[in-house]
Amino acid sequence: MTEPATTYADERATGDLERLSAGARRWISDNLEYLDPSYSGLPVTPKVKACLELAQLCAIWTRLRPDDEDLAKVAATVRKIWHDPDFPRQLTAMPRYYRAYGLAFGALAPPGLTDGRHWAVLGELAPGGFFPLYGKSPHVRLETRYYAERAGLRHDFPSYRELYESTLLADWTTTYPVDIEDAYVITHILFHLSDFGARDPGFTDDERRRIFQVLDELTTHFVEIDYWDLVGEFLLSQSLVGEDPTRTRSGLAAIRNLLEAQLPSGAIPGRYAAQRPPESASAVEVFRKAYHTTLVTAMATMITLSASRRR
Repeated sequence: MTEPATTYADERATGDLERLSAGARRWISDNLEYLDPSYSGLPVTPKVKACLELAQLCAIWTRLRPDDEDLAKVAATVRKIWHDPDFPRQLTAMPRYYRAYGLAFGALAPPGLTDGRHWAVLGELAPGGFFPLYGKSPHVRLETRYYAERAGLRHDFPSYRELYESTLLADWTTTYPVDIEDAYVITHILFHLSDFGARDPGFTDDERRRIFQVLDELTTHFVEIDYWDLVGEFLLSQSLVGEDPTRTRSGLAAIRNLLEAQLPSGAIPGRYAAQRPPESASAVEVFRKAYHTTLVTAMATMITLSASRRR
């Protein structure tokens, strides 16, 4: 583990993280109308992806803050989406995404939902309850195994450990240059290995130290260029490998960076600073720019705060 940062008191950092989290959760709860099945003002495929992300957030939120008053509206919207008879058709709008999105639709169904539309989709993708091997790259196979297991499907995917050892993160020793796509691959490997903080990713102590060094440097890099979406994902990733971002210099910088970007509404207004919508932007344009990064911020802060309390 790293030495505690000395320039930013833990209590203040935790308070700032709570404030950041509350704003992000409030904004998500206040803007659910755009993901309601009755709303037609978003392109189909981005809306489908956003709905699946909302379900992932809802599952994390339910696990960590089940009594949060903003959660009830989120959970109700997710259940409405899963009952929407048109949603399975929307999954097919981009055929190359159908298998991945359909599997996630089955995996992220609200617990106890016996009459959702996801059952028919899973029946098509996994005849007899068996999901075939899928994905050329190791990180895609890792993600697919994760969702297949969450959906309760049988499969022949290698173990998480075997899949991890084939990914770029397993032998990543140099931080730069890194492209945006590889940065997202790194964070998503950790998301799925750890089930977003619900299980130990299974690293040795040496692996944790090496991976944290990578995360630490990349967190600093994305803070410096105001790439808020990846700042949020790397903030979360630090927590997933056992670090407390309120006690690492790069984690503290990430919290400050996101707080400075956060609007009074609670939104983080884009994936990166240059994407911030102009004041003349329509409400739906603001939503499209802000949604993913604000959702990531809500996830990252809830998981980090929960892990910090357990340490």
